[in-house]
Amino acid sequence: MSPVRAATVTPRRPVPAHIPRPEYVDRPEPKPYQGSHVQTPDVIERMRAAGKLSAAAIQEVGRNIRPGITTDELDRIAHQFICDHGAYPSTVGYRGFPKAVCTSINEVICHGIPDTRPLEDGDLVKVDITVFLNGVHGDSCVTFFCGDVDQESRLLAERTHEAMMRGIKAARPGRQVNVIGRVIESYARRFGYSVVKDYTGHGVHTAFHSGLVIPHYDDPRHDTVIQPGMTFTVEPMIALGSDAWDLWDDDWTVATKDKSRVAQFEHSIVITDSGAEILTLPQV
Repeated sequence: MSPVRAATVTPRRPVPAHIPRPEYVDRPEPKPYQGSHVQTPDVIERMRAAGKLSAAAIQEVGRNIRPGITTDELDRIAHQFICDHGAYPSTVGYRGFPKAVCTSINEVICHGIPDTRPLEDGDLVKVDITVFLNGVHGDSCVTFFCGDVDQESRLLAERTHEAMMRGIKAARPGRQVNVIGRVIESYARRFGYSVVKDYTGHGVHTAFHSGLVIPHYDDPRHDTVIQPGMTFTVEPMIALGSDAWDLWDDDWTVATKDKSRVAQFEHSIVITDSGAEILTLPQV
């Protein structure tokens, strides 16, 4: 398939005035988070609701993925769904990002801006949605198949999901966050894949990105000790080829230099006394 090309980005969709906004909307950048990485039971409970809504919004988008639909139309569906549930699409107005969802197709690693490009049969479609509800963010991502996707891409997606789940299972109190990356990278390398190193998991709660870094590769420099009550994302981006990347002219879209395909999955989690609870599981 030919490389993904940028198309027209439509005007930003409005959010009803009654829906509370994050503090950073339409500012150059968010206020730096100064609080603890360990969250209160109240914040964690609110994150459960935000996480469920993020997952539900992604599943709503996923039901509409088919050849011919544009990513802009997928954004419209997500935007409406989030607002109808009284939440704010966290990415709208975040450092100038114009849309409610990141749609990253094929070789696009992350942060793809929805536009008027129709999806094609065989596309690998990564849908990343964060919602702001009751003062906290819920953040997740799923890789979907558009039409008839080749076996190599299907295996990449399945194994990326497994890598994420293994990373989450490794997240236990008393360990350093690097164990998550070590487990993910070790699994990905079995298949000759590359883990994207420059885009990581992050602390998430009242802050969209708190400053806590969760690596998806083995790097002992990331030595923060995991504690009960910490909330963060695990979101590996795994490439069939090299993890070297280029940034598009829109200053957001990141794609592999060698145009190899990438899959990504993401959950927001909270650390418990014995392991991790996933906050962004879809309802069955």
